[in-house]
Amino acid sequence: MKRRPDIPRREFLRVTALAGGGALITITLGRCGGRARATGDSIDANVFVRIAPDNTITVTVPKSEMGQGVRTTLALLVAEELDADWQHVNVETAPFGAKYGSQGTGGSGSVLDTWERLRQAGANMRALLIAEAAQRWGISPTECTTEASAVVHAASNRRETYGNLAAAAATRPKPRDVALKDSATYRLIGKEHVGKDVADITHGRAQYGIDVRVPGMLYASIERTREFGASVASVDSAAALGVPGVVRVVQLAANTDAKTHAGVAVVARSTWAAMAGRRKLKVEWQPGAHASESSERYSATMQQAIEAPSSEVVNKIGDPDSKLTGNDVIRADYSVPFIAHATMEPMNCTAHVQGDRVEIWSPTQFPDWATGSTARALGVPEGNVSTHVTLLGGGFGRRINPDFTVEAALVSKEIQAPVQVLWTREDDMRHDFYRPCAVHRLEATLGADGYPVAWRHRASTPAIDATFQARGDFGASEANGGGDVSYRIPNRSFEYTLLASGVPRGWWRAVHTTHTTFAVESFIDELAERAGKDPLEYRLALIDKYPVDKPADDKNYPFDPERLKGVLRLAAAKAGWGKPVPAGHGVGIACVIDHLSYCAEVVEASVERGEVRVHRVVAAADCGPVVNPNSGRAQLEGGITQALSAALHERITIDGGAVVQGNFDTYRLLRMNEAPVVIEAYFVDRPNVHPTGLGEPSVPPLAPALATAIYRATGKRHRSLPLAELVAGGTRTT
Repeated sequence: MKRRPDIPRREFLRVTALAGGGALITITLGRCGGRARATGDSIDANVFVRIAPDNTITVTVPKSEMGQGVRTTLALLVAEELDADWQHVNVETAPFGAKYGSQGTGGSGSVLDTWERLRQAGANMRALLIAEAAQRWGISPTECTTEASAVVHAASNRRETYGNLAAAAATRPKPRDVALKDSATYRLIGKEHVGKDVADITHGRAQYGIDVRVPGMLYASIERTREFGASVASVDSAAALGVPGVVRVVQLAANTDAKTHAGVAVVARSTWAAMAGRRKLKVEWQPGAHASESSERYSATMQQAIEAPSSEVVNKIGDPDSKLTGNDVIRADYSVPFIAHATMEPMNCTAHVQGDRVEIWSPTQFPDWATGSTARALGVPEGNVSTHVTLLGGGFGRRINPDFTVEAALVSKEIQAPVQVLWTREDDMRHDFYRPCAVHRLEATLGADGYPVAWRHRASTPAIDATFQARGDFGASEANGGGDVSYRIPNRSFEYTLLASGVPRGWWRAVHTTHTTFAVESFIDELAERAGKDPLEYRLALIDKYPVDKPADDKNYPFDPERLKGVLRLAAAKAGWGKPVPAGHGVGIACVIDHLSYCAEVVEASVERGEVRVHRVVAAADCGPVVNPNSGRAQLEGGITQALSAALHERITIDGGAVVQGNFDTYRLLRMNEAPVVIEAYFVDRPNVHPTGLGEPSVPPLAPALATAIYRATGKRHRSLPLAELVAGGTRTT
């Protein structure tokens, strides 16, 4: 299990230490445990907390907000330990800077990464305020308490606001070894809170990347090569330059470091003019090495790969090969297509290059990667690049990549003016970093008790990591969710074959487990049926030990059988597992460990006139303490809805080395009338363990649970995604 998506090794979270040294308060922060420790990692508390004389508190969060509610959630961590009056807490997003620590937002890691340091910042600030009030009153700090942004001395009925204490408190020596609260004393964490951004978003006041305006700013629209790897052969820009408002046409070469595409930018005084000029460009393209690639060819190649032993054996326990012979072998193949991120806000970035100084406004998930790639592309020191992180209109992993940021900086450098590069929906759909297509073959034999004695999993994908590095063993990452399958099987293996592809791949919500879990959980259901056992009880019986040869304290894979069984039991109980359902309905169940969190789902569905109807989805998750249940439920519900869209409809098709789909007329997303009638989300309460994430774990179980529900309703199994065409009687390739 991975805490966050990988990025190129040279870029991997280069800013990980908590370093600082500010002008006001410097506080040493420990990384683990309930008390701060002097580790040498110091942070200026005012990096995260500002207290104004009017008692308004502003919390600066070091993670990107893309609709997951992270600004509210992380502000709660500070406010809880600070005993702040939540109604008077404001939130802002940090620009990129080493003083903020790790700022990458992905892998369901925002709370995981900041749980200790943000609470410690709040606790240490509170200790300074108490010390200042106690000195003024001539009493011991131990006699004071805090509440609602005030220090209180109950014995003398004295009370002083943080706003009146903050300036003087900032001059005091930094506190050491300040204890954090016990979960039993929380006033804010674990309670229901409406997101701090909700009012601004619903009233249209929220400022996304697309809303950035800079004095003197121009606008650019870029015609990019449709075929991956092609280059510009010639450009006739005369007609484009004749469009009123168009001021420049700039040719861009592909940037291999940032993975930008070759293209031609039309720069204008308005977005409309830039797009109108772009339509009048006459560009001839030089084909590249991927012109013959297609989805049909990919499917055939991957299918051939899983027919024979793979060159890369990710893991092997016991001797599955000798037991997977004869007529008693159960075999099934599963396939999934490329899918796009399809964020509501298309890619965009505003940049201003002035000599060797660069300022960018980017809706990025990884400002460190965006900053570093921009600096390399322009040949300037990284310290000369100032990156402002805007709100993101959806991310899902797409905005981890720095390509759209680097593009804007390259255009600005050429025109010597601030510029906003805005992508169209077609640009976004055809130049994404796609979740890989995949083909899986699972084989098993059952013992006399009906449980698997041997299991072999062969998979072929165009690995994500292979987009960023030419060589390596890619199976370990691609096997996530399959190579570490959570069931007890004495003889088992996972084999992997890389599919060579020119299609850029990237991290889509829940990454590899979106397809490995579909295969594994669907196959487990087939084995349970063959054994004549209840699918829930079958799973529970097989979850009892570490599934792979790893130590019990491995922090990258903290497998806890009882936690996985706990979410299965909770989801099943809330769904009324085993009780009759209406005629024509079917019920399926699936579970996963994804990004260190545990999740199980029960799906009730039917097929009516060839169309899938999802009547109910019940989810149960275990992520440790839930900071804001309101946001937590939204995360699970959002993941379920996006997973249902992918399971039913979403598919990127490659032909001639290019993406066929261009907009939502050809890339079908879930419609409102197709959404589940009911979604129920529940949590296993574990307040005293380190929290993990909720952004992704509800995605992987949906597809296999849905496919099984359809089978129970219709008697027909479907082993390929998306399901809607298959259910309706269509055929296709991956």
